[in-house]
Amino acid sequence: MNKKTVRDIDLKGKKVLVRCDFNVPMDENQNITDNRRIVAAVPTIKYLLENDCAIILCSHLGRPKGEFKPEFSLQPVAKELSKQLGKNVIMAKDVIGEDAQEKAQSLKPGEIMLLENVRFHREETDNEPEFAKKLANFAEIFVNDAFGTAHRAHASTAGVASYLPAVSGFLIEKELKFLGEALENPERPFIAILGGSKVSDKIGVIENLLEKVDTLIIGGGMSYTFIKAQGYDVGRSICEEDKLDVAREILKKAKEKNVELLLPDDIVVVKEFNKDADYIIVDATKIPEEYEGMDIGLKTREKYAKKLQTAKTVIWNGPVGVFEFPRFAEGTNSIAKAISELDAKTIIGGGDSASAVEKAGLADKMTHISTGGGASLEFLEGKKLPGIECLMNK
Repeated sequence: MNKKTVRDIDLKGKKVLVRCDFNVPMDENQNITDNRRIVAAVPTIKYLLENDCAIILCSHLGRPKGEFKPEFSLQPVAKELSKQLGKNVIMAKDVIGEDAQEKAQSLKPGEIMLLENVRFHREETDNEPEFAKKLANFAEIFVNDAFGTAHRAHASTAGVASYLPAVSGFLIEKELKFLGEALENPERPFIAILGGSKVSDKIGVIENLLEKVDTLIIGGGMSYTFIKAQGYDVGRSICEEDKLDVAREILKKAKEKNVELLLPDDIVVVKEFNKDADYIIVDATKIPEEYEGMDIGLKTREKYAKKLQTAKTVIWNGPVGVFEFPRFAEGTNSIAKAISELDAKTIIGGGDSASAVEKAGLADKMTHISTGGGASLEFLEGKKLPGIECLMNK
């Protein structure tokens, strides 16, 4: 929380290396289908322009696994960013090669260039010091603004900070402010909603949140592990048999800590897993053996919405049903709608929950939507993020 930002350092006329998160989805013709992450980087870039900086941007895109693959080129990002800034972004042909070096060297204050995909080099994900050093040689200051990869200790997210003064951009500052305040000093009642398919992905988060929240609402695939842990059948629903003891332990801990833990009362179930399957709604404790759960039922949606009306701080991470099938997205949409109507601080923890809120057209009704799924999860878990730890303290 007490990390230096671009505001806390003299940038005037400096060459600055900025790690952005331009890992955006594209269709098969290299058209960007969602430019949110590019738009999110603009405020920091504009601030650096106002301070007469020469700006060298870098990012990864997809998983090219250490080799050049044209479909993972950042060329379309340079085009979209030029459009957003109303200013040409120079594209380098490589990352630390001749072209990048020449362009970086001749870059003048007020100019912007983008290096090619850092993950074209295996040394990036290995956080190889020589590679980090070569990146650092381009600039005098390092700005990390890629919250989405802050939980990774890579050369361009953490390694370069060994060679340059390192501060955060506005995006990381904003993420730390909203997520940090919610965890450290929430206005109460504080309610967390956790969905997603597996308890195992969220054990650390649940344990950390049990120390902080007043109510924990659970939905999605992981709710069936909790239902089964209480001795009920869940039919063919997704269930982690090896985590039943963990679920029992969590239920016990919630009771001890006086945290209200809410599980579904009714479930939308189907006989076969497909987007058009016929469904019935059954009591959550009576799922027939040939059926599997796909979404929370009507009673549960009402119960969760009613509970949320009491909240002053809400964090939501993970859908409460198979929301990629429109037919089984009703529960997730009802949560998004209920949160959007609150007079409270509402924080959406990236990933699928962010997509659900966007899809429902409710993004502008939320206080903050995190740009990092994995990073926000690890932050909620109370873990230290390497891309943040490496920045200078105030």
